[in-house]
Amino acid sequence: MNIAVLILAIIFGLIVGSFLNVCICRMPGSRSVVNPPSHCPRCKHAIAWYDNIPVLSFIILGARCRYCKERISPRYMIVELLTAGVFVLFLSQLGVGISSFSYIVLACGMIVATFIDFEHQIIPDEITYGGMVLGLLLSLLFPQLHGASGRLRSLLASGLGLLAGGLLIYLTGVLGKFMFKKEAMGGGDVKFLAMIGAFVGLKYVVLIYFIAPFFGAGVGLIMKIKYKAEIIPYGPYLSLAAVVAILWGNDILRFIQGG
Repeated sequence: MNIAVLILAIIFGLIVGSFLNVCICRMPGSRSVVNPPSHCPRCKHAIAWYDNIPVLSFIILGARCRYCKERISPRYMIVELLTAGVFVLFLSQLGVGISSFSYIVLACGMIVATFIDFEHQIIPDEITYGGMVLGLLLSLLFPQLHGASGRLRSLLASGLGLLAGGLLIYLTGVLGKFMFKKEAMGGGDVKFLAMIGAFVGLKYVVLIYFIAPFFGAGVGLIMKIKYKAEIIPYGPYLSLAAVVAILWGNDILRFIQGG
């Protein structure tokens, strides 16, 4: 990646990350992500453009509202930096093209879902259903996303990934409920992996399904023992597994198959 692309990736990533923060804040309450404009949740004062510069404004303001001095959550800067990092990572690994663009779109949805799931233990339908439609549409328009020879084949690959992702989590939930006599997987997780499957197809969605528990098991055990948590968000680990599969899935599959 040349320096110009790197700089643009960071700038656009920070800007997009700022918008993702709005989505994370407003989507759980079913509020519009465009109106009203950004404002302090405590004093309701509109945030001027110079106080809304990603990362920089957070540092200059000392993580506090200019007007009421309410503390600003570090999540805002974390999401902005994470989104910029995702832009750089995907473009550096996949190059500038339709595939990297499509996966960045997916990653942005996963970032929003991850932070909402951590805080509220839900994944909004606006993300999952919207992501399913977008994944199918991008697959139809750009067959190279699935390495397909035609648009219909690409759409079929997307549809199979969607169905497989949803079915895998659904059956896991049914089995878990039978074994433990309580809800094991939420409906949001079913729709979430279905959404991811629409972007990555059958092969990768199965890989994601098997990778995710490796990320979630340790954290889940700590939350269960230390915090007595009954509900453990699974979306973040599906998201992390999806990134691993997209970037290094072929290498992992070759290793599994013995070279």
